[in-house]
Amino acid sequence: MSPHLYLASHSPRRRELLRQINVRFETLLLRADRLRGSDVEEVPLAGEAPADYVVRIARAKAQSGVIRIRQRALTPGVVLAADTEVILDDEALGKPRDAEAAAQMLQRLSGRRHEVLSAVAVATGESAIDLRLSRSFVEIRPLEAAEIRRYVATGEPLDKAGAYAVQGLGAMFVARLEGSYSGVMGLPLYETVELLRAAGFQLP
Repeated sequence: MSPHLYLASHSPRRRELLRQINVRFETLLLRADRLRGSDVEEVPLAGEAPADYVVRIARAKAQSGVIRIRQRALTPGVVLAADTEVILDDEALGKPRDAEAAAQMLQRLSGRRHEVLSAVAVATGESAIDLRLSRSFVEIRPLEAAEIRRYVATGEPLDKAGAYAVQGLGAMFVARLEGSYSGVMGLPLYETVELLRAAGFQLP
């Protein structure tokens, strides 16, 4: 029998991907509020390499999930967490704060190839954490200012790393993808399955 699994994430894309591979889980929401504070501050450290950043954040989310389970007296279980970042010119772009920032990100990505890093962490205890890192590369075709404005107006880019959704309308901008499609979405399934099997889950 598989352990109880918690997904420490607000992301509907990660929930969708876990359901795609028939994994049963319970969503564990961490605090991510500008007013009340966040369980994990998603801010790069000075001089921190992008790969080190995404791994650190995924680990911190998993650790916070374990702590939340204990604090809320929930059923003991395994915590799955992830972090995905779009990297351009060695900079993690993060999520746009508003429509103007989304348009600026898309203008920067236009006609260029960028890297997508997605780190996955599985915690069986606060210090017992296993991690994997997925690297993918995405080429965005040249974009016209008018189509950027129309895309931003749909609202889709506003909660997406790099301001586009490869599984949504943003797919029309992707000229080439090398690596993990699910990783670009936010949860690389190959690495996730490896980690879950190692943690004792029975998967197809």
